[in-house]
Amino acid sequence: MKTVDRYLARQIFIGLLIATAVLLPLLSFFDLLDQLDAVGQGTYQVKDAFVYVLLLMPRRFLQLVPFIALLGNVTALGRLAMHHELISLRAAGLSPVRISLTSLRVGLFLLLFTAVLEQFVAPDLQQNAQLRRSAALEQSMGLGRDLGIWSRDKRNILRIGAMEHASSASNIEIMHFGTDGFLQSYIYALRADIIAADKWRLFDVTRKTFDDQGVESDRSGPMIWKPFLDTGQIGTLTKPPESLSPVELFNHVRFLRATGQDAEAYALALWRKAGSGLNTIAMMLLSLPFAFGSVRSGLGGRLVLASLTGIGVYLLDLIASNIGLLLNLNPAVVALSPGAVLLMLAWLWLRRVH
Repeated sequence: MKTVDRYLARQIFIGLLIATAVLLPLLSFFDLLDQLDAVGQGTYQVKDAFVYVLLLMPRRFLQLVPFIALLGNVTALGRLAMHHELISLRAAGLSPVRISLTSLRVGLFLLLFTAVLEQFVAPDLQQNAQLRRSAALEQSMGLGRDLGIWSRDKRNILRIGAMEHASSASNIEIMHFGTDGFLQSYIYALRADIIAADKWRLFDVTRKTFDDQGVESDRSGPMIWKPFLDTGQIGTLTKPPESLSPVELFNHVRFLRATGQDAEAYALALWRKAGSGLNTIAMMLLSLPFAFGSVRSGLGGRLVLASLTGIGVYLLDLIASNIGLLLNLNPAVVALSPGAVLLMLAWLWLRRVH
């Protein structure tokens, strides 16, 4: 049986490679078309568009993994069915459940590979792509034009107009509130150098203090300010949630919750990464019903049905995520529910054919 398992695993790996070779270039092509619209703005050129798409490929692969698992397994087992190899395996005593175990093992290997990409490769390349694009287009990596980057702890609010780079910021506003909730002091600095995690040097500073006697205002030169968040947390605020690694997301969610801020969007992004893994395993198992029927209805038809199923799962996941954020539902439940439903459907089918 080990020889049969190795043969099945090899065929499934080939199917996954075929699915990747079809889906990843297709999605990257659409990315390229989108980027070509920006060519000519600032210093953004055609080569910058190609580099952006290339750096974004690991992230696109991670987004496609559940679909690659579904279509790759359907392709592999469907090819075996077309050549009557699947029938021979069934005649030799291999049940669909036994074959599903091989698919599951390949799926677990795929999960390990994607976990490494998710933690160590895709975030850095995606963030590098966004920084290069923003620099060429002369855009800020903040929350949007004129909005800046905002953060707070229990009694302080920090607004950064723009992060020029990792160690320099501009248009800094710092507001300190008393225990009664009233504003006690306001500091504005034209620029700030981030010297260390616990030390910023502010330039062209205007300081205002508020008390019962009124408002006092003064201007000063450079001053040292000790921030309530470190450089890594500032950098995290400038990045889209999906571009962060699981460890970065976990640390940032913990920081936001510790400082009383809304962490739901980042928590959902973290749990969606786990949900993607669950979806991948579910898709590997859910592909079996499509594969076992490929001889009668044709592999092409089964691939179309599998593709429609994948699109439906993607839309379900997207709708569930948006509804979860809107209704403030538990991020773990929202992110893991689609995968759990798919696993239940696959289990019910395996029970029926066992």
